[in-house]
Amino acid sequence: MPKAMQYTKGSIIYFEGDHDERVFIMQSGSVLLTSTDIESGQPVSEQVKSGEFFGVKSALGHFAREETATCLVPTVAVALTVQEFEILFSNNKPLIMKMLRVFSNQLRSIHKKTESILNKITEDQQTGMLAVAKSFYEDEQYRSACDVYLKFLKRYPNADCKNEVAKLYNDSKLRMEKLASHSRGNMFEMEDDGSNSSLRLFSLPAFERFAKNYEPGQVIISEYEPGDCFYLIQSGRVQLVKCVNGTKKNLDILKPGEFFGEMAILDNSPRSATCVAAGNVKCLEFNKENFELLITGNPQMALLLLKLFCKRIYDQKRRFRILVVKDLQARISDVFLMLDEMNPVSNEVERQRRFNVSVSDISHWAGLSIDVTRDEINKLVERRKIEVYDNYIIVNNINELRRLYETRCNTGSRKI
Repeated sequence: MPKAMQYTKGSIIYFEGDHDERVFIMQSGSVLLTSTDIESGQPVSEQVKSGEFFGVKSALGHFAREETATCLVPTVAVALTVQEFEILFSNNKPLIMKMLRVFSNQLRSIHKKTESILNKITEDQQTGMLAVAKSFYEDEQYRSACDVYLKFLKRYPNADCKNEVAKLYNDSKLRMEKLASHSRGNMFEMEDDGSNSSLRLFSLPAFERFAKNYEPGQVIISEYEPGDCFYLIQSGRVQLVKCVNGTKKNLDILKPGEFFGEMAILDNSPRSATCVAAGNVKCLEFNKENFELLITGNPQMALLLLKLFCKRIYDQKRRFRILVVKDLQARISDVFLMLDEMNPVSNEVERQRRFNVSVSDISHWAGLSIDVTRDEINKLVERRKIEVYDNYIIVNNINELRRLYETRCNTGSRKI
């Protein structure tokens, strides 16, 4: 049962860093949420109003608290378990849409901060789509380039550059066909095991009419194009890619049961990333018109989306924290610490870690050029902190790397 908690002025409901899986609703009084800005290191605060929720992201995502909650006056807040919150959330359609939009805006804000620190040049939608297509073309991923050029021509049939784009499309198509005649795709596939809850939810025959199939390298959605559909992966994997100043950055690999494309639906903004089929992929495609009806009519789906936002916000903040580390050795070390957090081991005594990543992957996460990254990694190799192989990197002692990170940060070389 939800429990009304009474707090005196100055009471701390929870501290930053606490593991506390309760969700709170402000009933009366006033609570101040204080945290530290990742980029500036300055304190930031937000006041909770009567009737508002707090502590949601960390509770649903099972993360440590990101802020401290302090009572400014005598306060009454109702504490709910995650299960109690889910029941309340599922039965309140206005709350469902409000929270999804709030979380979507938070994620969009972190994306913009990340783009700013990477010095990404802001482009209009047409210029942006053409830059995405060009980046695929220059990497000889002609199938993907074709798809983006074709999407551009369909979206902007009267663009001044349509004839030039049509030529680029035809050139990409010829190169794609020539390449295909010499080799077959080497993209990997991963079949669903049927255990994912979202897959079970949408396995009914009624949803089959929403199914779309994609071939290896096919672009499902392009960065910068308007967002009018979102997707659930039923089988295969989808690669998320972002174009930063003409260079492609791999963001993530999405697996069966995961959603993508929902953010542009919620905040009416252009796509923030390109999604490419990594192997043969089957997705359910839902359009913008039936999004709210689908979400509010399927509480389980709404909860899945809410939890997905919690995870993505947490992950994006973690990656953003790496980018503000000024000392390059510490920044590279923090990438490996993040990978360790993402891939926990059952035996905590084991200090050696193997990560199936390349120097290029480390370069992406660290926000550094490949040459700078290679130089910094070579320094770690010389100090016998890591070993680099073609398709993986071994950290010999993750605890030593953590100490290296903390030591270099404590010298004042990090801006936080």
